[in-house]
Amino acid sequence: FISIGESFGVIDAEPFGDHGSCIDFMPTFFIILIFTYLGGNAYIFYRGLQTLSGFPYGIKILLTVLFWLAALSFFGTMLSRNVKIPFYLSHTMYEVGTGWLIFTLYMVLFLLFFDLLKLCSISFNQNFMTSLLATFVLLGYGYYNYRHPKINTVNITLTKPLTDNRRPIKIVAVSDIHLGNGTGKTSLKQYVKMINEQNPDLILIGGDLIDNSVIPLYAENMAEELTELKAPLGIYMVPGNHEYISGIDKSIQFIQNTPIQLLRDSVVTLPCSIQLIGRDDRSNARRLPLQKLMARIDKSKPVILLDHQPYQLAESQAAGIDLQFSGHTHHGQVWPMNWVTDHLYEQSHGYRQWENSHIYVSSGLSLWGPPFRIGTESEMVVLQLH
Repeated sequence: FISIGESFGVIDAEPFGDHGSCIDFMPTFFIILIFTYLGGNAYIFYRGLQTLSGFPYGIKILLTVLFWLAALSFFGTMLSRNVKIPFYLSHTMYEVGTGWLIFTLYMVLFLLFFDLLKLCSISFNQNFMTSLLATFVLLGYGYYNYRHPKINTVNITLTKPLTDNRRPIKIVAVSDIHLGNGTGKTSLKQYVKMINEQNPDLILIGGDLIDNSVIPLYAENMAEELTELKAPLGIYMVPGNHEYISGIDKSIQFIQNTPIQLLRDSVVTLPCSIQLIGRDDRSNARRLPLQKLMARIDKSKPVILLDHQPYQLAESQAAGIDLQFSGHTHHGQVWPMNWVTDHLYEQSHGYRQWENSHIYVSSGLSLWGPPFRIGTESEMVVLQLH
């Protein structure tokens, strides 16, 4: 449930450390979330029974069982995330269970729309079947959109010199891949191919490489695909909140089997004179302040900051960060949650220049949970540094 709140921008990962006020809020949030979900399904079920009034009793029983198995499968897939079961089974459970969240959202919205029309004395026949068809069409579009990530290229001119000014430095930056029962090895292979086709000088991963557990990563030997990533200046990432949800020690152990270098409150100076700061995630309440990390920096050279969650961006600008790359927001993932993230974050997606600081917040190459992108896009970012 923490995953749901964070992925859709409702709750923040940081307070789950030592901040009692937010911990007190958590049970209330979870209760509201559970009852809203179950209430939405009860509403859909009731309206469905009305539509099936003339059907044989046996068909009603069968559809009732299938409906509630699908509706409750979400709880099953979350509770079994650390259980070793065949990947094809865990993957199917995960996609049905999490996908049903979005099915519920849009079915309720469509049915409420028709109910409002009825209150306005506007009758419409077959409103349940029309809602069902419209929902499936929308989900089909969302699935196709998710499976076809965009490549967004941004040219950035820094005010500080690079070692070689004759050509730009090409950085491929991705975030929120969420490897696990949702994003499996087949999808990862596609992503690795996309990244390598850009012939990047440097690859940056802005956190949440792992979803909810490392078990499916070992089951599918996903480290094998990650070793195919190629970049002469290296491959660097920072942890996200989901590396902590998966168990930070287990996440670190998995990443050590790949060519990816994990930065946790670390500074690396690259041969091209770029200084790369990798901050630990806000899930670690004891992570170092940005100012302490900046004390290790030569400010006459370009500074890139990797920080999973895009908070306090004015602090980055004031500290003299030249380029920051973040993720985490998913840009809400599906409408209307993108409206929520746009409200909660001062920059919830895309590129923006804050005086001399360039900041890009990615919507994510993959996503958490439901395999749909509606009103948002999956993306790989190509940053051309001049």
